[in-house]
Amino acid sequence: MNLEFLDSGQTLTIKLKGDLDHHSADESRVLIDKKINEGKYNKIVIDLKKLDFIDSSGIGFVIGRYKLIRKRNGVIEITNASSKVRKILDMSGIGKIISIK
Repeated sequence: MNLEFLDSGQTLTIKLKGDLDHHSADESRVLIDKKINEGKYNKIVIDLKKLDFIDSSGIGFVIGRYKLIRKRNGVIEITNASSKVRKILDMSGIGKIISIK
């Protein structure tokens, strides 16, 4: 998993590349949570344009970031999911709590 952070004031965009699965979710979670806790973010954008695969651990990872930013009264959105990744997100029901664009 490759992560790229784009900081624009109160919005943190996280670009994910590769696979978000049980092998990469824990390491990514630690890095992202550290970044979130260091900043004053009230919006997180998770850009999945270069994400090839997501499994249930990846869904859990996204929900965990949702919970973290909600504690700050912030919002989270998912952007640029491929049709394959979008299908998994839709099956998980994550779109009911997180905006997917």
